[in-house]
Amino acid sequence: MINNLCCANCGAKIESAINKLDGVESAVLNFPMKKLKVRGELSDELLQRINETARSIEPDVEIVRSGHRHKHHHDNHHEHGEHCECGHEHHHEHGEHCECGHEHHHEHEEHESLHSELILLIFGILLFAGALLTGHFLDIMPLTVGLYVLAYIILGSDILLKTAKNIRSRNFFDENTLMTVATLGAFAIGEFAEAVGVVLFFRIGEIFEDFAVSHSRKAITETASLKVTEADVLRGEDFVRVDADEICAGDLLRIKPGERIAADGIIESGKSYLDVSAINGEPVPVRVEPGNGVVSGSINTGDVILVRATAAADESMIAKVARAIEEASAAKPKIDRFITRFARIYTPIVIAAAFLTAIIPPLFTGEWTKWIHSALTFLVISCPCALVLSVPLAYFSGIGAASKLGILFKGGDSIEALGRVKAIAFDKTGTLTDGSFSVTEVHSFGSLSDNELLALCGNCEQISTHPVAESIVEHCRRENITLLSPETAGETAAMGVSAVLGGKTVLCGNERLMTANSIVLPRDITAAGSVVYISVNGRAEGAVIVSDTVKKTAAKAVEGLNKRGIATAMLTGDKQENADIMGNMLGIGTVRGGLLPDGKLAELEALRGRYGSVMFVGDGINDGPVLAGADVGGAMQTGSDLALETADTIFMNSEPESVLRAKRIADKALRVSYENIIFALAVKAAVLVLGLLGHPNMWLAVFADSGTAMLLVLNSVRILNTNAYTK
Repeated sequence: MINNLCCANCGAKIESAINKLDGVESAVLNFPMKKLKVRGELSDELLQRINETARSIEPDVEIVRSGHRHKHHHDNHHEHGEHCECGHEHHHEHGEHCECGHEHHHEHEEHESLHSELILLIFGILLFAGALLTGHFLDIMPLTVGLYVLAYIILGSDILLKTAKNIRSRNFFDENTLMTVATLGAFAIGEFAEAVGVVLFFRIGEIFEDFAVSHSRKAITETASLKVTEADVLRGEDFVRVDADEICAGDLLRIKPGERIAADGIIESGKSYLDVSAINGEPVPVRVEPGNGVVSGSINTGDVILVRATAAADESMIAKVARAIEEASAAKPKIDRFITRFARIYTPIVIAAAFLTAIIPPLFTGEWTKWIHSALTFLVISCPCALVLSVPLAYFSGIGAASKLGILFKGGDSIEALGRVKAIAFDKTGTLTDGSFSVTEVHSFGSLSDNELLALCGNCEQISTHPVAESIVEHCRRENITLLSPETAGETAAMGVSAVLGGKTVLCGNERLMTANSIVLPRDITAAGSVVYISVNGRAEGAVIVSDTVKKTAAKAVEGLNKRGIATAMLTGDKQENADIMGNMLGIGTVRGGLLPDGKLAELEALRGRYGSVMFVGDGINDGPVLAGADVGGAMQTGSDLALETADTIFMNSEPESVLRAKRIADKALRVSYENIIFALAVKAAVLVLGLLGHPNMWLAVFADSGTAMLLVLNSVRILNTNAYTK
C-alpha cells in the first residue's frame, strides 16, 4: 500500500527509482489503486530503503507492507494486517475485518480531505474574485495586491509546503516546485492575476483528477468487495456464524435470502433463484435446485438453501476474480511504458527551453519581462502528469468496465493487444456451442411418426453409453415417451446399436452401419450434427439428428464482429461438413474442420499472415497451444484449467457475445489512449510555440497543464459506461 501519493508523474519516478535498488527484483506501482507490488526478499531494512527512496521524490509518501503491522501518522492510530503483495504471507489476529476497516478508514480520510479542500478552494475563489473586482473598479493597488496574496497563500499553501520539502530533498523537477517558481515569477513581474489563476486551476485540476481516479478505482474494487466475510456453517448439529476464511471444502453452508454465497459448492437442499450478475454480468436470475453447482459471490434471491462447499473461500470463484482484476490493473500496456519513458525526457527538455527562452531573446531585444513571462509559461506545462495519468487510466477504466460485464482481462497489455486484433478465430464445441448434445430434428422416411421413431431409437440406445445415445434416451424421457427393454441388443463400436424389439430387428446408427447391413437409404440427411438412422427388418424408416446446441449469442457475436470489420474464423476438430453447416448458419468467414491442435496452430498462422493480429477463443485442453500462440487468447470460464491459465482474457458467462463486448471495450480504450496523447501533446506544443513567438499567456499554460489533464481524465473515465458495449 502506498499512501499520500498525489502525482502520477512522481509515481512513475518512484517506481523507476525503486527498481534500481539492490534486493528488488521488480517493482510495479499501480497509481489508481495506490499499491506498489515488489518482488524480492522484502526485509524491514529493504522496506526502509524503499521508503527513503520514495520520500526523496515525494516527501509525504508512506509505503507500508501488506500483512505487516504499522501505525498511521494520523490521530487515530490502529494496527491492521492485509494479504502481502510481495509473495509472503503474514498472519495476524485481526484478519479480514481489519483490512476492510482499513479501507473504510482511508475512504473516510479521503472524504474529509476533499471536504477541507473544497472549503479552501471556495474561500480562495472569493478572495480572487474580490481582487479582480477591486482592481477593476476601485483602483486601490495595496488592497488589490493584498487580496491576490491572500488568495495565493490559501490556494497555494499546499503547493508551497511541498515545494519546501522538495528543496530539502533536492527534488527540483517536481510539479509543485515548478509551479511555485512559475507563479512567484509571475508575481515578480507584476502578473498577479495570472499567478493566482494558475494555482487556482491547478488545485481544481487536482481535485477533479482525484475524484475521477477514485471513481475509476471504485469500479475495480467493487468486485473485490463482494468477497463474503462471514457465513452460517454447520458445526456439530447447529449452524454457527464463522469467518469465511474458516470455510473448508466439505462444509455445509446455510444461505439465507439476500445473502451472498461465501464459497463455491453444490446445493444439497432447497430451491431458489440466484443473482449471478456480479460474476458474469448477466442481470437475469438463475434458478437452482439440489445437485446444481453454485459460485461464490452470487446472491440468494429466493428461499433458504443449503450448499456443500467444494472449495475454501479463498480458492472460490469470487476470490479468484478479485485477485485477477487487481493483478490486471497493475499490468501495464506497452503504450503506458512508452509514456513513462517519454516523461523522463519531456520535463528536462521543456525546463531547458524555459531557461534558454528567459536568457537568449532578451539579449537581442532587451524585453526581459516579456521573455521571462514566456519562460514561466513553459514551467507551468513542463509536468507531463496529463499524459502519465490519463493514458493508464484509460486501460484501468477498461478493466473496470469489463469486470462489470463478466470479462476478466489479465492486464492492460491484454486490452491493448485485443484493440489491435484484426481477426478472431473460435473453437466450436463449448465455445460457439454448449458442448452438450440434444435431439434437434426427426425425419421419417415412411409411415412411422416422429414419436414412434424416437421410441424405437430410445429403446435400442438404452444399452449404449455414447453421448449421442444418452442424449436420445434423455430426450425421450423429457418427452414422456415410454421406453421398453429390447429382447436382445448389441453395440458395434463406432457404428451403432442392433436390437430385437417385439420380434423385429431394429438398427440404430450411422451410415456405415446401414451400409454394412445392406440397408438402402432413400435420401441423404445433411445436418450440423450426428445423424442416427433407424431401420426395421431391413428397411430404413427414418433418422434422428443429434446436435450440439449453438449458444444463444453466437450469431449476434459473429454478426457484430463482421460489422466492425473483424475477420471471423472457426477452427474445430469436428468434421468439415458439420463445421461448414454451422459456419454458414452463423456467417463465419473462414471455416476449417478436422483439425488437431497443431493444425489449429497452423491455421492461426495463416490467418495472421492474411489479416494481422489474431485472437483465438477456446475452452478445451487441446486449445492450450493455439491459445498460447495467438496474439490474444480468450477462454470460456467453463473451459479446462489449462485454457483458463493460458488465456489473456476470460469470459465468465461463457457466451460468445462477451467476445464482442471485450473487443468494443479494447477498441475504445486504445482509441481513447491515442486521443489523450495527441490532444495533450498538441495543446502543449501550441502553447510552447506561442511562447517562443513572444506571445506568453499563463492562462493558456495552465489550461495546457491542469485543464488538459481534466479533459483527458474525463475522456478516460467515460470508458466505464458499460451501456455502450451492451447495445
